[in-house]
Amino acid sequence: MPCLYISTNVNLDGVDTDPIFSEATKAVATIIGKPEHFVMVILKGSVGISFNGNKEPAAYAEVVSMGGINREVKRNLISTLGTVLENRLSIPRARFFLKVYDTTAGQNNTSKSKL
Repeated sequence: MPCLYISTNVNLDGVDTDPIFSEATKAVATIIGKPEHFVMVILKGSVGISFNGNKEPAAYAEVVSMGGINREVKRNLISTLGTVLENRLSIPRARFFLKVYDTTAGQNNTSKSKL
């Protein structure tokens, strides 16, 4: 079951988050190759985040999956999820950081990527 956890310093009060959940779920399922009903998405707003020395809109996300992760998948996740956050929460793609973790990749299985 892939899990996407997104933390952002954007205040989500009054924001329709349903499109974020549906677009992120579809993106993770499609890119990793898992059924949508296995994908979990967690979205947390108003988190204290400073990036590049300022508190302008930014986001940190983690994807954890049992398999299905490779270099191309990572690139697609960064690009697609960055687009979702930019379109839905006005978070510039350059202020989005994604950590990808494959639980089946062995001892050294953490990969960090930045757009």
